[in-house]
Amino acid sequence: MTKNLKWKTVLVILVVGFAFWIGYPPLDVRNKEGDLIKEGKVNLGLDLQGGMYLVLEVDTSGLTEEEARDASDRAVTTIRNRIDNMGLKEPLINKVTGDRIVIQLPGETNREEAIKIVNQVAHLEFRLVSDNPELFKEAIAIKEAGEEEKSGEMRPEEAKEGQAEVGEAKVEETGLVGEEKEKEAQAEEAKKKELEGYELLTMKDRSNKEIIEYLVSKEVEMRGEHIASAEVDFDQQRFGTPYVKFTLDKEGAKIFADVTRENLEKQLAIVLDGTLISAPVIRSVIPGGEGRIEGNFSRDSARRLAIVLESGSLPCPVKIIEERTVGPTLGRDSIEKGIRATLIGGVAVLIFMALYYMIAGLIADFALILNLILIMGALAYFHGTLTLPGIAGLVLTIGMSVDANVLIFERIREESRLGKSIRAAIQSGFQRAFLTILDANLTTLITALILFQFGTGPVRGFATVLSIGIVSSMFAAIVITRLILDLFTTGERKINKLTMLQFIKDSKINFIGMRKGAYIVSIILIIIGMFAFMRKKEANYSIDFTGGVLQQYKFHTVVPLDNIRAALREIGSGNVPIQQFADKREVLIKTQEDNSNDIIAKFKESFKDNSFDVMRIEKVGPSIGKDLREKALKAVLFAMLGICIYISFRFEFRFAIAAIVALLHDVLISLGALALTNREISIPVIAALLTIVGYSINDTIVVFDRIREDRKLMRKATYPEIINTSINQTLSRTLLTSLTTLVVVLALYFFGGEVINDFAFVMLVGVIVGTYSSVFVASPILIDWPSKRVKVKR
Repeated sequence: MTKNLKWKTVLVILVVGFAFWIGYPPLDVRNKEGDLIKEGKVNLGLDLQGGMYLVLEVDTSGLTEEEARDASDRAVTTIRNRIDNMGLKEPLINKVTGDRIVIQLPGETNREEAIKIVNQVAHLEFRLVSDNPELFKEAIAIKEAGEEEKSGEMRPEEAKEGQAEVGEAKVEETGLVGEEKEKEAQAEEAKKKELEGYELLTMKDRSNKEIIEYLVSKEVEMRGEHIASAEVDFDQQRFGTPYVKFTLDKEGAKIFADVTRENLEKQLAIVLDGTLISAPVIRSVIPGGEGRIEGNFSRDSARRLAIVLESGSLPCPVKIIEERTVGPTLGRDSIEKGIRATLIGGVAVLIFMALYYMIAGLIADFALILNLILIMGALAYFHGTLTLPGIAGLVLTIGMSVDANVLIFERIREESRLGKSIRAAIQSGFQRAFLTILDANLTTLITALILFQFGTGPVRGFATVLSIGIVSSMFAAIVITRLILDLFTTGERKINKLTMLQFIKDSKINFIGMRKGAYIVSIILIIIGMFAFMRKKEANYSIDFTGGVLQQYKFHTVVPLDNIRAALREIGSGNVPIQQFADKREVLIKTQEDNSNDIIAKFKESFKDNSFDVMRIEKVGPSIGKDLREKALKAVLFAMLGICIYISFRFEFRFAIAAIVALLHDVLISLGALALTNREISIPVIAALLTIVGYSINDTIVVFDRIREDRKLMRKATYPEIINTSINQTLSRTLLTSLTTLVVVLALYFFGGEVINDFAFVMLVGVIVGTYSSVFVASPILIDWPSKRVKVKR
């Protein structure tokens, strides 16, 4: 072994060893009972571990310009304090563009409680209750009169007659005239003015059956901002009923002591966001700054109140404009199905490579395994997040990483045919394949980076894994595979020949002669697909782009759809779309309004003997849907623009035009396939379309690179002859790469689960169409595009 090989071997061992050390185990290791033995090193996305993703919009319409300036920042601080008190592991709270706040709550499954904690303004006020019975009666009379007038129980004519009769009776009975009548009017006016300082608030009694009304002063004695801490406690004298115990700061303690001292034996109303929650009688002075809030609390509601009181109130209301909640059951299912798809696809590729390329294939397989270790290590080191689309990206990386090895091995085969020794063939094969591998991977990397820039949540996880996978795949192919081949071809026990199978030998198919027929086939497919797409209109898009609520439930046993619809009809949702998956126990419901709480309550009532899990709830507001649609369009356009610029720089502008036409061809046919199969365009589907763009250009660049090379070698040949030769020379690589990628995508389609089935379907169509377009669309357009022949760039 030479000194150079020794250094390379040490470098690879150190890099792979470090990746293994920092990334093992990637996922949590548990025993049979489900107890955690060792925590995984790779962060899991909410779609894999369960949890909530929320986008809040801060409503500053009720604030002054000065108050609104830092309202979002204050809201972030308050929400962060509340979430910290919830005890969640590694929550994320970030302010994004404008007045929007993004919140991620890993592992949070109590959706209703979490939303209330995050969403509640929590303006707490301590106010006095009026002890004047006459004033209370007057307030009740005014309220009832207003209700009667509003309900239209008394006609205006009857009301006037009744008022006249009452007025006459009063005059006859009391004989009020002159000054006395004026005094009474003044007293009535004074009473009305006094009532203006009060409002009627209601609260249920301790039995939680009857509603009690209180006349509460509008003047605030003390606000919740003085609460320093709050916690839940239990009243043992009332059978462990929960209440909230609070402690005030120094200033609050002084105010509270004064209020209780001056209002002994009066009721003190505790009002939260305009709702009366308690009205205790002040029995004694409370000088220590400690108090308790009693009410009809459950353990959860008392805990929620304690959290929001201790964290402080929001400066203004916030509105949830996007929500994605994933239950732990769906998360576990997604991990299991994702791992299964990865194993099946990976093993199939390993077997194929070993059978087709023999020793070289086994070397590529070993490099592929090391590549997976590198990806997991990089995810752990850079604190990347593995999402369900990220697992899809990992599966895709397995298929695409084979491409570099196929390119290298096919080049080594060609060089060996020229009579070169095994060492010279390997040297020349790597040199000739390097630029092609670099160009193909850089264009795919462009789409991955743009996807990361414009994507959100799980899609960013996909872009992260794809980006890391592209870089690590190049390292594995160019460095690791080369190192092992060098080790095998040096020394006393060196191998002198790399035996490989070859299904396609020296093909001489006239692809250029078939181009017009291929154009016609492509145009027909695009027209059919676009006709179906245009007919569906807005029905093409999922709630990601149109807004709405998607709810997925999994019952213990199968429930007929008619029974589910009957239950929904009772709460006014009988006409909403309902879908069953391959597992008939799983039901998907789409609504325009968020009535998930009503649906859950109705299912519990209607199917008492059939338990169910909330698998996921996704809510997207119209404004978010519009933003996501704009981002998706920008992502596709910027990806194509970036590819166009890169190909123009590396080849010629005509090559860039041909590539863009082929990409549009692939995207349009894929969109048509979605419409024809009644699938919806979602964020993961956009990710799949962009991946198709990257994959298709990868295929196309391999052919373009060979055309550039052959133009230098075949100076006397015509342009169609050069292109035909180049396509035939790369045909073996094109079909082999497509086959391996197709194998892993099929594994993803059949074993990856329902959540990413649409993603896998688009990839399936894209791989087939992308292979077709690189041969029958992109390359032939170089002939038919009206331009002069451009000199070869050297």
